[in-house]
Amino acid sequence: MSTDLVVRLNDWFLAHSRPLPWREPGTTPWGIFLSEVMSQQTPVARVAPLWQEWMDRWPTPADLAAAPAGDAVRHWGRLGYPRRALRLHAAAVAMVERHDGDVPSTSEELLALPGVGEYTAAAVAAFAFGERIPVIDTNIRRVEARAVAGVQFPRPSLSAAERALAAQLLPHEDHVLWNASSMEFGAVMCTAKAPACGECPVLDLCAWQQAGAPAYDGPARRGQAWAGTDRMVRGKLLAVLRERDGAVPHDDLRQVWDDEVQRERCLDSLVADGLVDLVGDDSFALPGHA
Repeated sequence: MSTDLVVRLNDWFLAHSRPLPWREPGTTPWGIFLSEVMSQQTPVARVAPLWQEWMDRWPTPADLAAAPAGDAVRHWGRLGYPRRALRLHAAAVAMVERHDGDVPSTSEELLALPGVGEYTAAAVAAFAFGERIPVIDTNIRRVEARAVAGVQFPRPSLSAAERALAAQLLPHEDHVLWNASSMEFGAVMCTAKAPACGECPVLDLCAWQQAGAPAYDGPARRGQAWAGTDRMVRGKLLAVLRERDGAVPHDDLRQVWDDEVQRERCLDSLVADGLVDLVGDDSFALPGHA
């Protein structure tokens, strides 16, 4: 079954994959590194234009490393989770200092970069350098849970059994293609809310469908609230700072949100995260832009 699953999804990917810019021939390892960090928890349709802007502005790790960290935060725009911008900058600095300005080529070296986790290290090693390693993201976990384990959703936390399944499914040949195809299939076909089972090329192989598509009965799956959250307030504060050159008086930031306790808590957290600098006694700026 696993061989059929791999072959069919690989064939599906070759015929139906989205034309994403970082999939173009000649994309550098740095371009793939950027795409993987930017695409975490963010739809690729939002990522693509910003990825191109960053590649035009900073086509190599050395180009980004030479810029102030605040420039990375400023040009992150509204992509969300702006600490990823700081992590990208820190990783670029480390690439310059440790790897002569190149993206390291092994998952172990990638994992040693600041802000790089297991998923990113595996994805870049696989997609940029062809390393044979399972890439395990939310989409791949869902595809493998349904097609092989026979459940609607995987558990909230990655388990040892899932790691073993991913390693078992990884083919010796076309392993890079399999990582890409299973990820893409989860993103556009075997989705969380509306899987396209009627068009599925592996419907007859799907253990979940064979079991009658039972509803998920595991631990509660958390949604991601937005309105009124600290994440939203932090985003509003950062938006003001991105639009200004230099320091912004505290009084201007007080106009962003009426709830003083929440606003100041969010501003303090931005400073603590290194996304904002306190300038003087009562002004704030992006890092390096005081």
